[in-house]
Amino acid sequence: MSGPLRAFDAARLEALASCFRHARIAVLGDFFLDTYLEVDPALAETSLETGKTAHQVVATRHAPGAAGTVINNLAALGAGRIVTLGFTGDDGAGWELRRGLAAAGCDLTHLHVDPSRMTPNYVKPCDRTRTGLEGEHDRYDIKNGQPTPARIEHALLSSLDTVLPCVDALVIMDQVKEADRGALTAPLIAALAERAPRFPKTIFWADSRGRIRRYRNVMVKVNQFELVGEENPAPGTHVPDALIETETETFAALLGAPVFATAGERGVRVSGPGAMTVPSVRVSGPVDPTGAGDSFTAGAVLALAAGASRPEAALVGHLVASVTVRQLGTTGVATAADLLPALNLWKEQNP
Repeated sequence: MSGPLRAFDAARLEALASCFRHARIAVLGDFFLDTYLEVDPALAETSLETGKTAHQVVATRHAPGAAGTVINNLAALGAGRIVTLGFTGDDGAGWELRRGLAAAGCDLTHLHVDPSRMTPNYVKPCDRTRTGLEGEHDRYDIKNGQPTPARIEHALLSSLDTVLPCVDALVIMDQVKEADRGALTAPLIAALAERAPRFPKTIFWADSRGRIRRYRNVMVKVNQFELVGEENPAPGTHVPDALIETETETFAALLGAPVFATAGERGVRVSGPGAMTVPSVRVSGPVDPTGAGDSFTAGAVLALAAGASRPEAALVGHLVASVTVRQLGTTGVATAADLLPALNLWKEQNP
């Protein structure tokens, strides 16, 4: 590996990781609860009333999901302070979500509770006798079907203005695909574009499932298909490397901010100056990609907050993601101690 990553070694990784504990990170976005229902197929019954199978749940697990997946990884990597900005409903799922975030050490002052909203919830039944994706049943998603009320928008704007002067980075996780039904409504997106230039020392990092091209003045992570505006790519297809390289620069010029364009196993293209493609860590054996992009975000943002260059941040993001994808049947996390073996593997693959 040539260029800015040639000298990236264990000492450099340790120097960056040692700064994680000083980082103050706010996460603004859509917080979901991941609910895992462990089903034992040997105990299945037949309903007397309907004749349908009554699957028997023998254990349940809960974890913060969506924006909460970033939180999980920030906490596991040792971030010094984590602040949440978003909302939950006043319901059982909200209670579980807040409990999980509190256990991760988050400041929940700006995670607003609104009785008119449901707490978004990914319900994931899974066969406890089969590991990984093979054991997963169809998922049930609980999301809000009505637009986010103006009172929540105003509360989040107020929280944003309170928090921004006190953090090193703001991670924006726009996870609800339907427009204006999550935390990142049109007024919030516009407010971020207006505020980012006022905080030049603060890292603004955005990831959006459906609106990434609406953002301005903030660093973004975008996948290869979002980069070229392809909404429904056919399975197994990819965007050519040359097109990724040119479109990354075009998109960065449009945004007025750097772009990290992900292309799966081919790595991440980082926009200029010093543009380059940072190879990923190739992982063998079974993998579960759920939450891999969010764990990449956590690692990259913490690295940037620690003083890393953008290519270095992309590499740290790869290291984190290479650890989490090997944790099957859950949205995994990586610790700082996990990163050195991943770096050694990456260096073997990219001499």
